[in-house]
Amino acid sequence: MAGHSQFKNIMHRKGAQDKKRAKIFTKIIREIEVSVKQGSPDPVSNPRLRSAIAEARENNMPKDNIERAIKKGQGSTNTDNYEEIRYEGYAPFGVSVIVEALTDNRNRTASEVRSLFTKSGGSLGESGSVQFLFDKLGFIVYESTKISFDKLFEVAIELGAEDVQDNVDEYSVLTTPDNLHAIGGELNVKLNAEYKSAKIDWQPKATIELDYEQALSVLKLINSLEDLDDVQRVFTNFEISEEILEKINL
Repeated sequence: MAGHSQFKNIMHRKGAQDKKRAKIFTKIIREIEVSVKQGSPDPVSNPRLRSAIAEARENNMPKDNIERAIKKGQGSTNTDNYEEIRYEGYAPFGVSVIVEALTDNRNRTASEVRSLFTKSGGSLGESGSVQFLFDKLGFIVYESTKISFDKLFEVAIELGAEDVQDNVDEYSVLTTPDNLHAIGGELNVKLNAEYKSAKIDWQPKATIELDYEQALSVLKLINSLEDLDDVQRVFTNFEISEEILEKINL
């Protein structure tokens, strides 16, 4: 019986992992389709598509899936009409939250997002209610094993980057949103290396440190938001210590 129970636990974990992987793929595919529809099917001339493909590869998405998404984005019969929407609000304990979504039904998405904020004890705010607490920046990420930090720093600053951060496993080049793809392309050429990802993110100007119970509450909301099909990315300004992170198993 113990062996059977263990097998069931393993299969349950695998099922949960497969479900999570499928959800990530769905979000990336949607981003690829929108990128193609708004730009072109050529990643060389379409920086947004190039970033989406980089994210797809980072998540081990099969090449066939990527190609199908590009074709669907090109199709004139494609009835999906996704709209980019940003929601802003507060999680419990004064934590600021920015939610980026791609939706074909604004009312449905707004209702789902508002419901999760309310259930968590937080509140959905008006547009602009929390974004002033963040800086909108471009992040170009390189794996630290493939490039020298000193060389990356030297070239990136020379090209006009704002800063370069050493995150142990990765190096992040910070740029203005407008310069993200121009600097990313130049870096790849000058360093003879391919970046892992290039995205525009919201970086908090200051953070709020949470204790264990607070972290559990806020992370429950963030995980629920990220689990919504229409939500692409969630940004917050909370901070959790390594000690607390080790205790949390979500």
